[in-house]
Amino acid sequence: MACFFRRIIASKLSKALGQSEETLISSLAAIPVSKKQQSSDFRLSASSLLQNGFFSAADDTQTQTEALVHKLKPDNVVEEISVGRGAINFKINRSVLAENILEKLHHEGHLFGVRSELFNSLHRGKTLVEFSSPNIAKKFHAGHLRSTIIGNFIANLKEAVGNDVIRINYLGDWGMQFGLLGAGFQRFGSRELLKENPLQHLFDVYVRVNKEAESDERIWLAAREFFRHLEQREEQALLLWQHFREITVREYQRVYKDLGIYFDEYSGESFHQSQAQDVLQQLKEKGLLKTTEKGTGVIDLSPAKDMSYYSTVVRSDGTSLYITRDIAAAIARKETYGFDEMIYVTDKSQGGHFQQVFQILLAMGHKWAQRCHHVPFGLVQGMKTRQGEVVFLEDVLDEARTRMLKNMKESRTTKDLEDPEGTAQKVGISALIVQDFKGPLISDYQFNWNQVLQAQGDTGVFLQYTHARLCSLLRTHESSEEATFDPSLLQEQSSISILQHLLRYDEVLYRSLQDLQPKHLVNFLMTLCHLVATAHRTLPVKGSHQAQALARLRLFRGTCTVLANGMRILGITPVQMM
Repeated sequence: MACFFRRIIASKLSKALGQSEETLISSLAAIPVSKKQQSSDFRLSASSLLQNGFFSAADDTQTQTEALVHKLKPDNVVEEISVGRGAINFKINRSVLAENILEKLHHEGHLFGVRSELFNSLHRGKTLVEFSSPNIAKKFHAGHLRSTIIGNFIANLKEAVGNDVIRINYLGDWGMQFGLLGAGFQRFGSRELLKENPLQHLFDVYVRVNKEAESDERIWLAAREFFRHLEQREEQALLLWQHFREITVREYQRVYKDLGIYFDEYSGESFHQSQAQDVLQQLKEKGLLKTTEKGTGVIDLSPAKDMSYYSTVVRSDGTSLYITRDIAAAIARKETYGFDEMIYVTDKSQGGHFQQVFQILLAMGHKWAQRCHHVPFGLVQGMKTRQGEVVFLEDVLDEARTRMLKNMKESRTTKDLEDPEGTAQKVGISALIVQDFKGPLISDYQFNWNQVLQAQGDTGVFLQYTHARLCSLLRTHESSEEATFDPSLLQEQSSISILQHLLRYDEVLYRSLQDLQPKHLVNFLMTLCHLVATAHRTLPVKGSHQAQALARLRLFRGTCTVLANGMRILGITPVQMM
């Protein structure tokens, strides 16, 4: 694996520069296959040597680079060391490259890449990830899809490199919207319809009561009254609210199961309603809570303390707000789990809200708030089904499965499957995830079904097809003995390109950890798929002599393992046939 080669190269550099190996390992980068002008495998940039103080800023960088190369001697592992443009290039012996990577893959399996020395400096502590967080008493809105799959990716990634991860679904289950829904259900609700189609009925009631409230002030008064009953824990209001919550969570769990996603905790704003009053008391005791002329409670967050920027934390009638409950939730989680970091995954419009949450926590003396982060994302535009504009996630998943099933039936390469609908669903979901993860999360993007479900190009369908094709090849030759193989038989350019690309896997995971962006991993896997497509044409197993066939099978098996590992981190379930 790359860490083995980095260690050997770093050892050479360490002796030449008189520096520790650890400081040099992270500066060595595997050269991307697509950008390769030559056959070298690793590069050390002169600029990194300068930044780390290994080169003198007073002397010519290129001269110092050439002088360093003269001190480095090739050996039976690093067979060539050369000067490039602003860099030193290192080429690994091809047989050693194949043997080391494929043996590592054979023995490490899903741990390949995540044991890299690149991760030595990481603090593997406890990570809480709050994601998805839909609103109860409403069907799962398509707008929550991004939070759900992005949060799942972050949790998977953190877990893969050894963090203890707690996945939290913080449901929107409190606030004035439930005052409105409660008042609406008392007017327009039906117990029979609630049994037949619970979330659809609650959605219909909510839409109707909102419309009525536009022209009837009495409905708003009734909504405020119902919410006040909730906050005061009055039995009838609380029983109705609990019923709404239970049927909603039950429906959501079914959708999460389809997506292959689970949570360690379903909490919600309601869990922290009473704790929000404790937060207000603490803010008052610390002299942070101020009262405006309108009677609302606010926190002055302005640098000059002139109230030019403040956050409202309590209404004039004493009821809590979303931000107060978020602060209470953060404190409760720290006390319960003792987390090392907490990550919130919501759309970019909530950036200001979380900035205020973290500022208030710090003002209260909670220094751990510096290790709380918000991962924002943009909006998806133009997501439509055949019935029109999408509102609910269930419709999106149904549409993905239906369209994919149709495409599979029309394809000449589709195999006879035991569960075609299940396969279509998995492939459809992978198509949605890859489409979402290809670019920066912060960007809005235009959704297009035809592009999403294409079998060619950088799509989730192509990713699944490549994995399934490799599985098919391996099944066909599963009787072949692969205990040993001759790495010297993997010298073709298509073999070397795959091996060189696999050298980058740990770097890609490391980069993804730095910015929590899945695009690095998606791009890596897509390039790997294109390299595999070439290898299928140029490296036949059938018809090759046994030793060569075994070596190629080992290469394809290792590649299949990395594809599956990467897909699972993204939140994609690899299919064996399609």
